[in-house]
Amino acid sequence: MHDAEASLLQDGFLLLGFALVFVLLFRRLGLGATLGFLVAGILVGPQVLDMVGDAESKLGIAELGITLLLFVVGLELNPSRLWRMKRDILGLGLLQVTLCGLAISGVILAVGFSWEAALALGLPLALSSTAQVLPLLRSSGRMRTPFGERAFAILLFQDLSIIPLITIITAMSRNPADMGGPPGWLLTLYSFAAVAGLITAGRFLIRPMFRLIGNMGEREMFVFAALFTVIASAALMEALGLSTALGAFVAGVMLADSPYRHELEADVEPFRSILLGLFFLTVGMMLNLHAIAERPLFVIAMALALIAVKALVIFAIGMAFRMTWRAALALGVLLSQGGEFGFVLFAQAQKAYLIASDAASLFGAIVTLSMATTPFLMAATKRFREAPVERTEERDGPEADGANALVVGYGRFGQTVAQMLIASNIPVTLIDTDIEMIDIAGGFGAKVYFGDGTRLDLLRQAGAAEAELILFCLDGDQLSAEMVEAVHEAFPRAAIYIRGYDRRSSVRLGNTPAAAVVREVLESAMKMSRLALEGLDVSPEDIDRAEDMYRARDKERLAKQIETGDLRAARDRIITQPGRREP
Repeated sequence: MHDAEASLLQDGFLLLGFALVFVLLFRRLGLGATLGFLVAGILVGPQVLDMVGDAESKLGIAELGITLLLFVVGLELNPSRLWRMKRDILGLGLLQVTLCGLAISGVILAVGFSWEAALALGLPLALSSTAQVLPLLRSSGRMRTPFGERAFAILLFQDLSIIPLITIITAMSRNPADMGGPPGWLLTLYSFAAVAGLITAGRFLIRPMFRLIGNMGEREMFVFAALFTVIASAALMEALGLSTALGAFVAGVMLADSPYRHELEADVEPFRSILLGLFFLTVGMMLNLHAIAERPLFVIAMALALIAVKALVIFAIGMAFRMTWRAALALGVLLSQGGEFGFVLFAQAQKAYLIASDAASLFGAIVTLSMATTPFLMAATKRFREAPVERTEERDGPEADGANALVVGYGRFGQTVAQMLIASNIPVTLIDTDIEMIDIAGGFGAKVYFGDGTRLDLLRQAGAAEAELILFCLDGDQLSAEMVEAVHEAFPRAAIYIRGYDRRSSVRLGNTPAAAVVREVLESAMKMSRLALEGLDVSPEDIDRAEDMYRARDKERLAKQIETGDLRAARDRIITQPGRREP
């Protein structure tokens, strides 16, 4: 037992250490984390350094990462967002996956594979690498343009197509265990019944459970509840002989439009990242390098064919959708690589006896090579495909991909701030932790997400990396200077505005990168004072003079307090006696 524990610790140390080094290195080179995990797995695996073994047993645990990934994919499929992008998703996305998948399957069929193997390999190769494409879009500043939206729509459809592709592979299965199961029509009925059951459970059990946890303020229980939801959904599907991935995906979709979406994403993200990284590490460990070494020209030729076929097909689709030739070429090159879900679907095809393990290794290497080429291809084709982004290509605020502003705290202060922004056509994401207030706001048509908006991971999930404004409208004195500094460092693009609880908070936060700290009662107190003076028939000129005097003295006093950090500084600027006039 002690030896087993020591071996587990040693394996964990080696896997995490190699992953850390290579993921950081590949990120630095712009090649993406997925390639870093794969290379780390290859090196520590039995065919190179042979430092860690038994990849098969680790793969069983790592596949939970795929389950959690599909849950997160489902969470991101907000129905309203899907409806708004329906033309590009169902047009561009459907054509891209179908035409690229069939074209690549034809190439594979031509080199000697059976038609079942060609489909099981070719359809997954139609999917691109979201992990690579989205960072490239963000770094180029095109995420919020029509070009970026179309690329994102294709990636979104690719995510949606994962479940149908798994179903197609299962339907073609040659595995006796699969063939001995229920007939296809019965499996279809099971699928519909299970999906209907999950949706019903989500409405009448899961959402009330999260609401109860939110009311209790037990944030740690959100993690347990989120993992329970995912695993229970996957276990139900497994018990019915269906895809566990389908269960996790449906669980995500049924919570995509709930107030708990961002909190769930933030809570599940660490587990998803770790287990998904372990999945790619084990895939790297299990790659048959001898089979790849025996056919290096095949791997290189097929990688080039994959890139060329996808780039040409996507270019043609882009032109058919009236994109400029530069934009269509850029889209083709950007999405020309294979994606991380290829490894998942190859594993499914291998279990279904549609392809041999050597073929899975060969095509895993092809995906890896194609992913490595994308940054270099983008750089090499830059002068041909890139045209200056015209002003007309910028999208209007309300149609932007994600919110331009995050309002954290939707109480009486935040409601006014949010409505002013929305009235100016600024897209806003609202975040709060008060379940009762969220329910009341929903009754008035406002969509408020549950979550702790002082957490960087939750802000990131809510879109802070692309937001132009982050407005903290929290009740009470909840923000520290360190917190504001951390938010600014993590999201330097966003201007930060803070609701200050009192003068002490204004002094404490005055030297932070916040664009403004607004004392919550200052303007309403000024308004009440003016109304009271008007009621005493004081002339408008004298009222203006009094307000100007107070504001000037208060500003001077606050500046001195921020400079010294002493609340007693500039006490002489407080107006305590009547009859004092200033020019």
